[in-house]
Amino acid sequence: MEPISFIIPSRNKLSYLKMCYDSIRKNAGYRHEICFADDASSDGTWEWLQEIGEKDNLVKYYRNPGPDREGLTILYDSLVENVATTDRLFFFHSDMYLMPDAAEEIDKYLEDGVVVSLTRVEPPLHPEGPEKIIKDFGVEPEGLKENDLIDWYNRYTPNQEITEGVFAPWAITRKDFESVNGHDIMFRPQSKEDSDIFNRLHLQGIKFKQTWKGLVYHMTSRGSRFNPMAGGDIGKDSPEWLYTTNKNMREFIRKWGTMVQHDKYMKPIVSPKYKIYFELTEDCDINLLRELEPWCSYLTMPGRDTLSQYIEEEQQHTDINLKDKLHQDCPNKDEWDILVQFNPFRFNNRSFQIISQLSDIIQDSGEVGEEFELDIFYILINRMTTYEKELVKCNIS
Repeated sequence: MEPISFIIPSRNKLSYLKMCYDSIRKNAGYRHEICFADDASSDGTWEWLQEIGEKDNLVKYYRNPGPDREGLTILYDSLVENVATTDRLFFFHSDMYLMPDAAEEIDKYLEDGVVVSLTRVEPPLHPEGPEKIIKDFGVEPEGLKENDLIDWYNRYTPNQEITEGVFAPWAITRKDFESVNGHDIMFRPQSKEDSDIFNRLHLQGIKFKQTWKGLVYHMTSRGSRFNPMAGGDIGKDSPEWLYTTNKNMREFIRKWGTMVQHDKYMKPIVSPKYKIYFELTEDCDINLLRELEPWCSYLTMPGRDTLSQYIEEEQQHTDINLKDKLHQDCPNKDEWDILVQFNPFRFNNRSFQIISQLSDIIQDSGEVGEEFELDIFYILINRMTTYEKELVKCNIS
């Protein structure tokens, strides 16, 4: 088997990191490289990495000295560019226990043009789904029922060998990873960076294979969501996670024109991306403007004060230049493809549902030059040009 580079950032999760490392060495041997990033931890992670690195010459490590964290989005790529030495990359989480035979399953399917995911076995902390297995073998390293887990695995027979989906942990060749320029720093420090790169790999023509013979036990969400160092706990969302997941969902909508979409096995669904122009015939309050702005490429309304206030408040939370996007004046037709004109005082929940599905509505029933009314909206189609394929390669900063 050619060696694989495990890519594992971690922040203040030393007990998980030790469990993760032990499982890789116990169940995949010493042929594979393990690349750790310490993200400004204060729990002894850096000292442990130095200690284990003295004993294991295939452990490589990097440190963000802080005080602020960099997050998964940046550290994944830092490890790939500056630490990992192989051409086979395996994006792994420190709250995961690698099961026996899992590395062999990755090796069986990994090649250029294919991303391979292991099947997650998880305790019942999140809703069930057809892409994973719910089994409770503990929610913290100290309580891991390792013998029971291995006994269960030795009796486990999958119902299928391969399905088409993608999620962590996932493996890719360096060539394919670099073909889309890695993760988009727009989604720093974390949240939706994986959904974004999966969209781009899908548009690049990469195939997804989830092996049901290769498993990982995943204690779930310990990086930020349930991390006590961030104010969370098991089953309790941290304020840090609530902020980043909301911020980056808004960034995802700005970039892709939809929320995250996938089928039941987590294969990405990518809708067409149009340049959509919202023309509000009356002023709206700042809360409605906050709801509307991510869903369009350009927005105008009569009042200057609300626009200025919104830009001042929101600009710090997005990489998009809002001064280029929000105006009082109607843009030149070259700036937009689809005009959506409406009175914001008539906007309601049904209106929002239409806005959130507008790309698919246009794709299914729109024609160039067509104008029509839908609910509160007057819609004019100037062009049917789509731009999602221009998003395949993220900008490198």
